[in-house]
Amino acid sequence: LSGVIMTKTDVSKVDFKEAYFSKGYLRDSNFDGADFTNAIVDRASFQGSSLRGAIFANAVLTGTSFKDADVENADFTEAYIGDFDIRNLCKNPTLKGENSVTGADTRLSAGCSVK
Repeated sequence: LSGVIMTKTDVSKVDFKEAYFSKGYLRDSNFDGADFTNAIVDRASFQGSSLRGAIFANAVLTGTSFKDADVENADFTEAYIGDFDIRNLCKNPTLKGENSVTGADTRLSAGCSVK
């Protein structure tokens, strides 16, 4: 999906495995428990969205913003996140917890140091 606009949308627990989002405006939406394993999420904005328990295992997240997003219990294991984006993600206060499906520690899975 290119140029997709999903504002105030509930797509919790949806299977987005191997999906392709480019230039997505995915703000203020509910992605709780969604599975983005092996997905390509390029230049997307999850600003203000809830991604609690979402799985981004082996996903490509280039130019993707998680500003003001709730990523508690999300799994970023083996995800590719650019240097600038990872610095911002590591500053997100909700980057904590453990994913209930994969057991991955959220902060460590993103490659951020333990606070």
